[in-house]
Amino acid sequence: MTHFTLVHGAWHGAWCWQALAKILQAQGHSVSCITQTGLGERAGELSPDITLQTFVDDVVGYFKAQDIRDTVLVGHSFGGIAITGAAAVMSDRIAELVYLDAMVPLSGVAPSETVAPDVWAARKAGAVMVGETLCLPPPKAIAMGLTDPTEAAFIEAHMTPHPIRTYETAITFNGAPNQDLPVRYIRVTNPIYTPLQAHRDRVAEMGWPSIDIASGHDCMINAPDALADILLNA
Repeated sequence: MTHFTLVHGAWHGAWCWQALAKILQAQGHSVSCITQTGLGERAGELSPDITLQTFVDDVVGYFKAQDIRDTVLVGHSFGGIAITGAAAVMSDRIAELVYLDAMVPLSGVAPSETVAPDVWAARKAGAVMVGETLCLPPPKAIAMGLTDPTEAAFIEAHMTPHPIRTYETAITFNGAPNQDLPVRYIRVTNPIYTPLQAHRDRVAEMGWPSIDIASGHDCMINAPDALADILLNA
């Protein structure tokens, strides 16, 4: 059986994987869900010191503390950066990388530099102070591709402000983002999450295998069965 390690995206936490984890576990697989510093149930740890490297360190530290090995490491959206950074320092513990409608970083390039300047300017203009930390406030569920009222209410009740420095700092690594590990990219198509187009284009240029899922950006919420099928069919 397979072990999956799941890393969430911006504004989210381990809570977003509940439905998917139950499906995978029901089929005999094991699942670990990591929450990034300052988000989800770790919102009390929010700090202006949190950078993109903090998120990478979260994944690396979890692997070491739990002795995670031979795992399929899945990064959703912003989580694609953290799994890239983790793979750069511990590729021997990873069986496969899965970028779930995710960012695929360039070494030394901040995430804010990979979106259209007007898009980032609008996001930054809407930033708010949470205590001493400048944050991007959670968007409405529709931005995550969710229209079902129950699903929308669920994520809007759980999303937390996201520290902006993680968008304005960078990680560095040598070689390809996947470190020559087996890799897959899963793209959502209904609706397409347009802020990630530059990353999808990069995936096509690198020739990574990709598969589409007809769901919204938060497909672990509104299409967990379809997502589980994709993950289990390498």
